[in-house]
Amino acid sequence: MPGLLTAVEKDTIREILNIGLARAADSFALVAQGRVLLTIPDVLIVAPGEMMELARGYGTRHFLVQSDIRGDFTGATLLAFSPEHIQRLSEVCLRMKTTLSLDLSEMQRSLLLEVSNIITGALVTQLANLLKVAVYGAPPTTPGTDLASLLPLIQGDLSAAGVQPLVFTVVTEFQDSTSHIELPLLLFFDRQTFERMLVMIRTPEFQRASHLR
Repeated sequence: MPGLLTAVEKDTIREILNIGLARAADSFALVAQGRVLLTIPDVLIVAPGEMMELARGYGTRHFLVQSDIRGDFTGATLLAFSPEHIQRLSEVCLRMKTTLSLDLSEMQRSLLLEVSNIITGALVTQLANLLKVAVYGAPPTTPGTDLASLLPLIQGDLSAAGVQPLVFTVVTEFQDSTSHIELPLLLFFDRQTFERMLVMIRTPEFQRASHLR
C-alpha cells in the first residue's frame, strides 16, 4: 500500500533504480549510436485497486513488452510504447523515418524488445548486487496492446492475494536531440517480495553499504 514507504525509502528505491539505469545507458547508447541518459524522476506507489483506472488511461494504443522477474524475487516489468515513442526510437536508433502506427516492422519489434531487455536487465542486476539476492529477467514477450486486459493476468500470476505494484516513468534523453522520450514502465512485485525488499533497505547495514542514505 502507498503508506508502506517513507519519503526516505522512496528515495532509496529511486536511487537503486537510477544506478541500474545509469549502467544500462552504455548498452542503450550502442543501440542509439549516441550518448543516452536514463533517469527515474519519481517512484509512484499505486494500490492494486487503482491499477485498472491507470490502465484505462493508456487505452489500447500502446505496444506492450513484458519481462518476468524470477529467482529470489517474483515480479514483472511492463513497458508501454506509444506510436510516438516508437516513431522517435525508430528515428534515433534505426535512422528510420516512420508514420505514427502500431503496425511494426521486424526491425522495430526487435528494437523494442532490446530496449526492454536492456532496461529490465539493468534493474534486475542492480537489485541482485545491492540486495544480495539471486534474481534474473526472463526474455521479453509482446502480450498485445490493451493494458487493461493484461493487468489481471499479471496480477493473477504474481499473487492470488493481490499485488503491490511500483509504478514509475523512465525518461530517456538522447544527446543528439533537444527532445527526450518518456517511456512508462510499470514494475510489479508480489506482496511477499515487496515486503522482503522493505526489510532489506531498512537495515542499517544496507544503508551504510549502499551510501544511499
